[in-house]
Amino acid sequence: MPYELRILVKCYQTIQPKAIGFRKGTREEGVSDWNRTWHVGNPDLTQCFQNTVLVWVPCLYLWVCAPIYFLYLKSHDRGYICMTHLNRAKTVIGFLLWIVCWADVFYSFWERSQHDSGASSSTQAPVNLVSPTMLGITMLLATLLTQYERLKGVQSSGVMLNFWLVAVLCATVTFRSKIIQAINEVREHLYLTRYTTFYIYYTLLLISLLLSALSDQPPLFSEASKDAVITGYKRPLEQKDLWCLNSEDRSQRVVPQLVRRWNNECLKVKRSAPRGERKEGVPVEESEILIMKTPQKTREPSLFWALCLTFGPYFLISSLYKIIQDILMFVGPNILRLLIQFVNDSSAPSWQGYFYTALLFVCTCFQTLILQKYFHVCFVTGMRLRTAIVGAVYRKALVISNAARRTSTVGEIVNLMSVDAQRFMDLITYINMIWSAPLQVILALYFLWQNLGPSVLAGVAVMVLMVPINGVIAMKTKTYQVAQMKSKDNRIKLMNEVLNGIKVLKLYAWELAFKDKVSAIRESELRVLKKAAYLGAISTFTWVCAPFLVALSTFTVYVMIDERNVLDAQKAFVSLALFNILRFPLNMLPMVISSMVQVGVLIRSGQQINRSNNLSTNQSICKFNRISHYSISIEDGVFSWCRNDAPTLKRLSVRIPDGSLVAVVGHVGSGKSSLLSALLGEMEKLEGSVSVKGSVAYVPQQAWIQNATLKDNIVFGQERKESWYHRVVEACALLPDLEILPAGDGTEIGEKGVNLSGGQKQRVSLARAVYCDCAVYLLDDPLSAVDAHVGKHIFEKVVGPQGVLKDRTRVLVTHGLSFLPQADLILVMVEGEITERGSYLELMARDGAFAEFLRTYANKEQEDDESGDICYLHHHHQLNHTSTSAVRTEGEVLGKKAKNAEVGRITEADKANTGRVKLSVFWEYMKAIGVVLSCVSIFLFFSHHFASLFSNYWLSLWTDDPVVNGTQPSREMRLGVYGALGASQGIAVFCYSISVSIGGILASRYLHQSMLYNVLRSPMSFFERTPSGNLVNRFSKETDTIDSIIPSIIKMFMGSMFNVVGSCVVILIATPLVAIIIPPLGILYFFVQRFYVASSRQLKRLESVSRSPVYTHFNETLLGASVIRAFGEQERFIRESDGRVDHNQKAYYPSIVANRWLAVRLEFVGNCIVMFAALFAVMARESLSPGIMGLSISYALQLTASLTWLVRMSSDLETNIVAVERVKEYEDTEKEADWRHDQSSLPPGWPTAGNIDIRGFGLRYREDQELAVRNITVAIHGGEKVGIVGRTGAGKSSLTLGLFRIIEACEGEIHIDGVNIATLGLHELRSRITIIPQDPVLFSGSLRMNLDPFDGYSDEEVWRALELSHLKSFVSGLPDKLNHECSEGGENLSLGQRQLVCLARALLRKTKILVLDEATAAVDLETDNLIQSTIRTQFDDCTVLTIAHRLNTIMDYTRVLVLDKGEMAEFDSPSTLITKRGIFYKMAKDSGLV
Repeated sequence: MPYELRILVKCYQTIQPKAIGFRKGTREEGVSDWNRTWHVGNPDLTQCFQNTVLVWVPCLYLWVCAPIYFLYLKSHDRGYICMTHLNRAKTVIGFLLWIVCWADVFYSFWERSQHDSGASSSTQAPVNLVSPTMLGITMLLATLLTQYERLKGVQSSGVMLNFWLVAVLCATVTFRSKIIQAINEVREHLYLTRYTTFYIYYTLLLISLLLSALSDQPPLFSEASKDAVITGYKRPLEQKDLWCLNSEDRSQRVVPQLVRRWNNECLKVKRSAPRGERKEGVPVEESEILIMKTPQKTREPSLFWALCLTFGPYFLISSLYKIIQDILMFVGPNILRLLIQFVNDSSAPSWQGYFYTALLFVCTCFQTLILQKYFHVCFVTGMRLRTAIVGAVYRKALVISNAARRTSTVGEIVNLMSVDAQRFMDLITYINMIWSAPLQVILALYFLWQNLGPSVLAGVAVMVLMVPINGVIAMKTKTYQVAQMKSKDNRIKLMNEVLNGIKVLKLYAWELAFKDKVSAIRESELRVLKKAAYLGAISTFTWVCAPFLVALSTFTVYVMIDERNVLDAQKAFVSLALFNILRFPLNMLPMVISSMVQVGVLIRSGQQINRSNNLSTNQSICKFNRISHYSISIEDGVFSWCRNDAPTLKRLSVRIPDGSLVAVVGHVGSGKSSLLSALLGEMEKLEGSVSVKGSVAYVPQQAWIQNATLKDNIVFGQERKESWYHRVVEACALLPDLEILPAGDGTEIGEKGVNLSGGQKQRVSLARAVYCDCAVYLLDDPLSAVDAHVGKHIFEKVVGPQGVLKDRTRVLVTHGLSFLPQADLILVMVEGEITERGSYLELMARDGAFAEFLRTYANKEQEDDESGDICYLHHHHQLNHTSTSAVRTEGEVLGKKAKNAEVGRITEADKANTGRVKLSVFWEYMKAIGVVLSCVSIFLFFSHHFASLFSNYWLSLWTDDPVVNGTQPSREMRLGVYGALGASQGIAVFCYSISVSIGGILASRYLHQSMLYNVLRSPMSFFERTPSGNLVNRFSKETDTIDSIIPSIIKMFMGSMFNVVGSCVVILIATPLVAIIIPPLGILYFFVQRFYVASSRQLKRLESVSRSPVYTHFNETLLGASVIRAFGEQERFIRESDGRVDHNQKAYYPSIVANRWLAVRLEFVGNCIVMFAALFAVMARESLSPGIMGLSISYALQLTASLTWLVRMSSDLETNIVAVERVKEYEDTEKEADWRHDQSSLPPGWPTAGNIDIRGFGLRYREDQELAVRNITVAIHGGEKVGIVGRTGAGKSSLTLGLFRIIEACEGEIHIDGVNIATLGLHELRSRITIIPQDPVLFSGSLRMNLDPFDGYSDEEVWRALELSHLKSFVSGLPDKLNHECSEGGENLSLGQRQLVCLARALLRKTKILVLDEATAAVDLETDNLIQSTIRTQFDDCTVLTIAHRLNTIMDYTRVLVLDKGEMAEFDSPSTLITKRGIFYKMAKDSGLV
């Protein structure tokens, strides 16, 4: 056996010197074989090597992979594939291969038996038995694996393809050897049987390789996979063309992993926290805090560590690929060295050149595959990371406490979900550079040392000097990024509020004030961007100049240190190739560090949001056991909105028995809504205990309506029970509304219920609660927004003792006194305390404050009446796409035809454009930059690349200089010119970087300003159709793309384009024969590029379009978080959000795959160019100088990366310029009339009298609808007080919207003081008349800003307005008084207080015409009385139009306008109308006034 091992070792060491068969030789012959073989013309491997290594390598590969692959298939069952012709062919070929191998084994046995019997003189080596046996078993394993793959649903196997490829490559070497032997051997010496079996074996291997490259049919019952790239080329891709997400990439798998790791982190921190910090949730004393501040800071839970634990294991695979790729990067320069040696050595055999060329091609192809696999793992990790962050933030937003909501605004959270999550994704691709960059630098320096010796230390010194420069740039960049992110958060937050309160902005003519506020924030953002651009220019300068300076310093030291040091082609171009490799890590490292710093900021932001206190619902509210007779119990409760704030509710103790009706009454701001919030667990419980028995349903004071159908809003995710549903709809008085809505309960309700009136929204909100059939009902004044007969109906059918909820516990906050006698218990609240409690009779008997209040107002109480909810947008959205009819015929029409869901659509989903991006979009962007600046930038790009090309050509001329007496005579001149060309490169780089960045900022400013202006100029109908998520997406993600991404892509695109052109020019000059190859490769490149761009562009659009619904849903969730929590529907909303995120990622994942598809094909084209450049250089080595060859191949080596990058950048440019397209699309939307006319003919102080003359007025909400208001002719004199009443859908609000020109008239005119309002600018009109709208909207900012955004009034005037609106005492009690910070939407004020702020606005403006649009819906009777008296005294000489809410408020008005079905029915004084016994009389009778 030792003898056999020696023979085997000898086999590995030796190469056959001549093209003849295997010969026995001495040990000395074997050792000297290498030198004899390398210099011969036709080398061959020994027979022993062929029979062992070449046979065993594929076998070893399969046996190592098989167990792992088997386990993988076992856990990834995709289904079962039926036996197909392809599978049968694979199986038959596999068995034939097995039979051929065994035939070889049996033949060997036969030969051995012949030898033993003396019939043959040749001896048989054991390897002739071992190798075929091993090969036969391996072929059987391959066949069985093929069948197992079929059973597990594998359509195409990478493992098996690699096995057959390796087997074919190894067999090809033997195949060549056998042909050579067959040619040279004497016929008698040939082993015909072995030759025959081998040729059959080789043919079958080729067939197997071909079959394994084909894909099988899909598994049974599975969706057929689609080739997105081919489909995308044939026609624009649609959602249905996209693949389903892999289960491991879906939110339901990814998000819980991160949440679990984060929770573990938080638990660890809690355990390690100092014991004295907190005991059982009790806040520590102030003295304790002072003592505890001195010890070390407690560790915070690390979001970064949680992310590492979640995604690290999968991401580590990419590190393995990166190591292999880093090593392969240095193969190119070393093969270049060998090729230059080959050209210099004329005695070297030609096959060596071809061998180097083939080796270069194989290594570059392998490097391509490894690199693309690395990128795929990175991008998939990034995608999962984004999914996890968005999912975790959404889950947190559902449970975040009110105190935390103040610190983490909607703007910040939306930014974290959109821009910041994207940044996380982008960094993942480059994070390996943290260790890879130093590794690449070390390897490059090692090879440079081998090439140039100690001279390379000069280059190292330059690199060391560059490190602090890049460090300073990175630190400054971090500062700017933090500042920019802060500005961006503020801008998005303000835009969010502007979009939510756009109707108020239009009614008050405040668009310009808020446009200026947004623009001011934007300018500060752009100032930071400009500073960052200068830094970026310096960074780009160092990026381009660092490798050149390293090369220059190294070459200078090398040639100057010793005259005998000659800079030949090998040293120069191998060094240059290594310097080019060095360029990437040197410049990526500071960028990665900068990105990591930026992501560190993002992680801290994410940590802050994720660490925000949750609502401690479970801890603060105990659940009663079923035996208790009390549904709700509060014992000594003290509650606050924030743990550090003063208590809002104090000393609360109350027990509510099962099934009782409890009324909660009190003034505005007395804590009624807070009491319900405390029961829901929305407030911080400071002391006491709260217990609630059974499930809870909640109706908030401001109805929260989803952007869904009416039916979905009511059913709210519950099981569908038709009989119960119809009963609920009838009880909540929604049947008449279903008659009006175009698609009945299938009508889509717009965002925040824009196409429903206040009363309708409230009734839908109530119906949702009733349908849920819970044990406890918390009703926050749901009857305030409905008219008398509807209120009476709802109380009787729903809330009252005979209603559908009669057996349930009901807590009703109300201002309606008529319902109180039927309550089992009344709680009277004053300043956060329950001052009185008892039944109606008990409280009256006590004769306390409640009884006195009741006596004052009972005779005025008119059972809340909306006299028809605000019809606001009924016909208006009668609703879209309906050309049905006036309300008069609506019922008949609905009776005749089935309701169609399409008719009820209102919002328009974000649509993806299709086809190529129009050149006009690029032209628009160029115009935004400035055409002159664009041309200057292109010239600078050209200058830089020309200087770069010429400097390298100059270097090649230098290396070809003749050597005289061991030195090059003109080296100083060569060095000087080389340095000067480098300096000119640097100047051009710095200038083009500055010009492109500044151009990008100019374009960004212009595009954002024009989009902001266009959006604010859009009519209200635009905002009702367009989901706010679409608009937020434009102002966040698309704007960020224009700010940061497009300028950098333009730089890289231009750089890549000039690199490719320059490389092709150099290669063509060096080896003109390449001109034969470039056209077909160019055509292939063009087709690959067009294939890819068509799909990639559309995928980007689909991804962008599917991103908007994520934000829309998120905004909607934040607004209704308390309702969602109250109903316990968090899981359903989380599933909905996850579904939308997955839908978005479904469009993103194919773009990752498309990028890899492109890169593999393009790099193959590049590798072909490298191969042909080398091949033709080898062929023309007699006529080619080493310098030109070195230049040609070093450029060819760069060409692969440049080609890929060019297509990537051209695609990225086209896909990201879509952001410009989407921002510009609002230019073409419908616009309102001009805000102001240049030549205003308005007299100063207009209107002076307040006369309103309406002549034959009519309007419609859409072109395809009938008139909502028609033929109104009314003359209202200055100073008159006119009430506007009518039932639901009568057109009351439509008339006021027409007065403010929110909707333009279709017929007729309105004249104010003799001026036709249609001739005025909108701001001229709206700023001279005032409205107090039904929904009180406040913006985040100071209270003063909310009253007077233009700063047009003095503090005294503001205080006076607050005094008259009964807010002075409240505001005086605030710590910051007028500078009191209002939270988003004014959430830190009660609804009543917000309504009073709106009254204060009206008092400040004090115009001659005031419109009240049901402005007292949310206030108690006493406050309502105060408001009415203020209006009577302060607006005594003004014309007041009131859409009546409580009829008693307009009984003393001059006249009343009664509308019916869009027409004027009655118009006279209230007393006259009552005597006429018409519509008004019936309404007054319903209200108990007559």
